[in-house]
Amino acid sequence: MKCPYCGHPDTRVVDSRPSDEGMAIRRRRECPSCGRRFTTYERTQLEPLMVVKRDGRKEPFNPDKLLRGLLLACEKRPVDREALKRFAYTFEDQVPGPEISSEEIGLKAMAFLRDLDHVAYIRFASVYREFDSVERFIEEIRYLFGVGSPSTPEGAGEGREEP
Repeated sequence: MKCPYCGHPDTRVVDSRPSDEGMAIRRRRECPSCGRRFTTYERTQLEPLMVVKRDGRKEPFNPDKLLRGLLLACEKRPVDREALKRFAYTFEDQVPGPEISSEEIGLKAMAFLRDLDHVAYIRFASVYREFDSVERFIEEIRYLFGVGSPSTPEGAGEGREEP
């Protein structure tokens, strides 16, 4: 495997062990050129999960993209980063079909964050649901604490399951 730091074409495996309850292999690697170490994960991929975007386009699911959104929502919050990684990198294993809508991903991420950290949940919801006023924040906070219903962008909540 190519070194991500210096680009050397070959690295050596220092340690290998099962990860994600046996669903992946974690490999610790070292570059003989620059001496830096990094971790890779090897996992089975039968068929890539496809994400159906709002405009109908389809693209392969990218756990890094989901993790970025979670990390942004949890910035400067006392949240276990490993829990975020676990959620993002095992997300694909929890989805039964070959396709999932981007809306479903957002709802599942919001449900996960709601149980993890309320501030992170509100941050994520404000971007996902495109809050455009303070009132929308207030509505969502009321919903979070069991008073009222969740806010949705104009015309965008119909038929959607809420977290």
